[in-house]
Amino acid sequence: MADSGVLLGMGNPLLDISAVVDDDFLNKYDIKLNDAILAEEKHLTMYDEMSSKYTVEFIAGGATQNSIRVAQWMLQIPGATSFIGCIGKDKFGEEMKKSSNFAGVNVQYYEDEAAPTGTCAVCIVGGERSLVANLSAANCYKSDHLKKPENWALVEKAKYFYIAGFFLPVSLESVKFVAEHAAANNKVFITNLSAPYLCEFFKDVQDKFMPYTDFVFGNETEAKTFSRVHGWETDDVEEIALKISQWPKASGTHKRITVITQGADPVVVAEDGKLGKFPVVLLPKEKLVDTNGAGDAFVGGFLSQLVQEKSIEECVRAGSYASNVIIQRCGCTFPETPDFK
Repeated sequence: MADSGVLLGMGNPLLDISAVVDDDFLNKYDIKLNDAILAEEKHLTMYDEMSSKYTVEFIAGGATQNSIRVAQWMLQIPGATSFIGCIGKDKFGEEMKKSSNFAGVNVQYYEDEAAPTGTCAVCIVGGERSLVANLSAANCYKSDHLKKPENWALVEKAKYFYIAGFFLPVSLESVKFVAEHAAANNKVFITNLSAPYLCEFFKDVQDKFMPYTDFVFGNETEAKTFSRVHGWETDDVEEIALKISQWPKASGTHKRITVITQGADPVVVAEDGKLGKFPVVLLPKEKLVDTNGAGDAFVGGFLSQLVQEKSIEECVRAGSYASNVIIQRCGCTFPETPDFK
């Protein structure tokens, strides 16, 4: 059994606004099918238009928050997980709170007075999805919020911390506080390479925090980009996983474990100079609905077993299970209870 508040996530909360729209709507906002883009000036009115014109579903999203919600779902223990991030004081912020609290996560949002809640429009036409993300308030988190006694209490209580790479450009100071606390108190600090652009353009920041990491997640594209920017001259995912696991550490309590997913190919795990490969549960193509959030769900499933001190093999199995459930549904959503055995 996992303790209350055992897992704390910090990241960029985005409210997914998902709706079946039409070609006219896509054309109006110059959106291509299967696009995944950051919002520009021309897109800023689309979020309100979607929610007033179409039947929309609001889902609390953002990479880290997705993983925490999945871990919470797998654990089925109210309040086992907590999440910190920044939203705006608006109706979308209220929807985010509702969605997260319903999932059983203890959310402590910093509410920015000026910026609107970060949103991601999920526009569906003929089963195809186009994503337009507007970070807004998610980009405005301040470490002063983390220092408040009621929020720092969540840090003190947690034994495991998950902060994906997306949060590094947002609040470096907050990540530093949590990473140093984890190292000083023999707790487990977990991160994710998150995206190739982070490996490229935030290399120095990533490198600075790598010594604090006990687990590093990523997919094969991110791993290869990480290798290239570090001049390792290899595209071999197993070799890269080993090199990341052997990076110097700030604390000697835990050996670093690297976990690299490769879509339908086996998950690569590097630990203590050794490699493990774990096959994933393959899904018939006709059952595939939406691969969005598959990586987030894998991490969430993995963490749900890690906080219960299960074996790495069990953690990977749970990650694959969660990912498999999520890709058969729209968005990062799940049935009421898992049937993971």
